[in-house]
Amino acid sequence: MIRPDLVAAGGGKLSRTERVQIRLIRASFEPGTVDRGIRFLQRTFGSTWIHHCTKHLRRVHGLERVPPLQPARSYVLVSNHRSFFDLYVVTAELVRRGLSHRIVFPVRSNFFYDRASGFVVNGVMSFFAMYPPIFRERSRAALNVASLEEVRWLLQRGGVFVGIHPEGTRKTDDDPYTFLPAQTGVGKVVHGSGAVVLPVFINGLINDLGRQVRSNFDGTGRVINVVFGEPIELSDLQAQPHSPRVYRAISERCMTAISRLGQEERQLREQQDRT
Repeated sequence: MIRPDLVAAGGGKLSRTERVQIRLIRASFEPGTVDRGIRFLQRTFGSTWIHHCTKHLRRVHGLERVPPLQPARSYVLVSNHRSFFDLYVVTAELVRRGLSHRIVFPVRSNFFYDRASGFVVNGVMSFFAMYPPIFRERSRAALNVASLEEVRWLLQRGGVFVGIHPEGTRKTDDDPYTFLPAQTGVGKVVHGSGAVVLPVFINGLINDLGRQVRSNFDGTGRVINVVFGEPIELSDLQAQPHSPRVYRAISERCMTAISRLGQEERQLREQQDRT
């Protein structure tokens, strides 16, 4: 498979700032010093600050269900989406358990790719894990095909760990145990990628980063439960030809696995509340 080129596909629909940022981060995946350096920074500084800023609140369950993470294989982590920091906290936990892969989180293009400050935040907070951009504007929705194909290409090459939300966007109501409809993007990325798909449910994070960090140290924060599940069996769907129907079926199966973990977390939280 030839590597997709989002800049070429975008043509005049991308701003100069977007083109420059996409080219720079895309190039960083080429084997060499830059890629090795980013992997090192993600494993060390990136995971360390997340760990220390949540360690007094974080409770991890089901980690024994996660298979050994082989460096040459690729993995897709599918998670519910309640806060901006879900994937960071979950992935930091896996890094502490030996994850050595290049970490990738597809992210909305707004701010992170259309402003220079977004590039800085991406570098400082995640060491450029937030890639590739996903476009929300209807006029640029076709560019997401190239973005998702880029993710699949990286997975096929191996050694990549992709975190993605089947719901597509955050669910912002007060019920963490119901979900938005599954989108086809996860299915499109996973189908034919050869990646192992790992489900996780996380509950307890808030979207105010400063308050979240303070609550970790002053004892006022809510427990953050992270519940891992076993790899999702998708071989029957993987054997079928590419189609939107198959993509949606994969995404819905991912959401079903996440929902089961959510019910497990609900019981855990009830026990925690009683004690």
